[in-house]
Amino acid sequence: MKVVVFGAGGMVGTGVLRACLLDEEVRSVVAVVRRPLGMGHPKLREVSPADFADLADVAGEFAGADACLFALGVPSAGRTEAEYTRVTRDFALAAARVLLPLGEHLTFVYVSGASADSASTTMWARVKGRAEDELLALPLRTYVFRPGYIRPRHGARPRSLTSRLAYGATSWTYPVLRRLFPRHTTTTDAIGRAALAVVRRGGTGSRVLTSADINAAATEKALS
Repeated sequence: MKVVVFGAGGMVGTGVLRACLLDEEVRSVVAVVRRPLGMGHPKLREVSPADFADLADVAGEFAGADACLFALGVPSAGRTEAEYTRVTRDFALAAARVLLPLGEHLTFVYVSGASADSASTTMWARVKGRAEDELLALPLRTYVFRPGYIRPRHGARPRSLTSRLAYGATSWTYPVLRRLFPRHTTTTDAIGRAALAVVRRGGTGSRVLTSADINAAATEKALS
């Protein structure tokens, strides 16, 4: 399969990209990036659009794609709702819409967050909830991932200094969190494997996945 990945340089996107490059069924990956990833792989091609809200200049690179895994995001702290909406909602919708001509067979996976809700009084949850609603309304095979606590693995880490410090300060709690709240924790690896699993499902199963669902989906290939 051919997979398009947005956000491959971020924490979650690193896990998604790694899963794609390791998967024998993925023949090629187009990573849509702001800056070079600094890595080489025979499956990987990087493209950098002039504007993530208008992908017309790179749309030709998506021909023949079977899936788009959208893991692009930014922290909401220190940003206005308009700024956060541009990346979280506008960029995601631009990606989905440029892929519409490829047909309903294409699977679009949007990595959102636990508690996302368009009616929420919390800004980040409200924006992500609106993005989910609009993506699910498009004529694409769309899945929404709502992970809770995410443990970065295999070199994955947040881009922002604030997020890196936060994860560094709390990483030691992951074994405890996993033991106490197994349904609310996952890893960057699991998200990547689960994203490919739902592509293989062919439109079956729930379209909104929690951490527990993500962890279960991540094991599907091994069990098939």
